[in-house]
Amino acid sequence: MAITPVSPISAGVTPVAGPGSTTAADPASGEKFGSLLATGIDNLQQVQTRADGLAAQAAVGQLSDVHDLMIASTQASLATELTVAVRNRAVDAFNEIMRMQI
Repeated sequence: MAITPVSPISAGVTPVAGPGSTTAADPASGEKFGSLLATGIDNLQQVQTRADGLAAQAAVGQLSDVHDLMIASTQASLATELTVAVRNRAVDAFNEIMRMQI
């Protein structure tokens, strides 16, 4: 069985302009980023709330399946790690912009 490589263009992924690109930024992209960030934080809150609810059920002996708790706990942990990583990258980018000379 041969594995056929898939190019990014044929997979529906659009190429991103590199650092040497001179294309102007789309003003609407800031709004898209903001809505994506808000959606991600809302998702993080929902995942953590679900994990907390399952942990409370386990504490009082009402949890029927321990696997659900472990899955929800792992999802909450990964979502938190991703959120912290995005925050750290945003702070690093802001600091880099502030160091730029005009």
